[in-house]
Amino acid sequence: MRLPKCHRRLLLERALGWAAAAPFLALGCDRIALPPELKLAYVNWADATALTHLVQAVLETRLGYRVELTMADAAPVFTSVADGGHDAFVDAWLPVTHADYMRRFEDRLVDLGPNYQGTQIGLVVPDYVDARTIADLNRDSERFDNQIVGIDSGAGIMSATEKAIAAYDLNLDLLPSSEAAMAASLKNAIENRHMIVVTGWKPHWMFARWDLRFLEDPRGIYAKTENIHTVVRLGFVEDYPDAAKFLRNFRLSAEQLQQVMDQMRDPATDPQQVARRWVRQHPKIVDSWMAGVQPRGKR
Repeated sequence: MRLPKCHRRLLLERALGWAAAAPFLALGCDRIALPPELKLAYVNWADATALTHLVQAVLETRLGYRVELTMADAAPVFTSVADGGHDAFVDAWLPVTHADYMRRFEDRLVDLGPNYQGTQIGLVVPDYVDARTIADLNRDSERFDNQIVGIDSGAGIMSATEKAIAAYDLNLDLLPSSEAAMAASLKNAIENRHMIVVTGWKPHWMFARWDLRFLEDPRGIYAKTENIHTVVRLGFVEDYPDAAKFLRNFRLSAEQLQQVMDQMRDPATDPQQVARRWVRQHPKIVDSWMAGVQPRGKR
């Protein structure tokens, strides 16, 4: 027996997934409509990658959305969400690190609250380095190659480090790079017992891998503790109340986030597969995020 076209296309969608089947579905069958698509932006930081892919996995498997991910630097991420090009960013560090972006777009961004509590940023060194405070760096500036290894130039930690260089009158320049390049430089230095100082933050897998510590910051340039928040475009809550409720409920402990970051640390690993597996293995945690959520069509 030959199935009607619509039924065949439904089976195709189930076999391939919405994204793969979309070109075929568009060929005919008016009764089949694609589920709504949400657009998430993220920065290529370990915590942002983990949080974003977990959110994607839940939105797709529990709420039936299609989710498109876009990776960019912090400045275009905040700008795109504020302009409505993307729906959400789940890695805003507040109240200090990303305060400038929040002030700039305060009338176009909605803060849904923290999804992780208790972060830390600052200058980080291997434990074998003698320096204890940021000011101590000047004593051995040449051994540090007169540089601090940073990440992408638009990151909040980079602007804070520029302030720290001025406040402590450091004889070191800030070298922009990327999180991956920073971690690679740190790995190479530790393997050869070389002096290095980097811009660092917790949560991050590098603290589980190596013996590292933050340099003391008596001038208080860096925030002592912050939270990671979810921010969405204006109108998102009204457009997608079920997704907004889930995002308000979304919370991870330090142990949970560290676990996901560790599993995604290998560049050869597919973070989407890691996230979906983690979601399947922790149904009670995911159920807590679904509390009070009314899926589309059941309101």
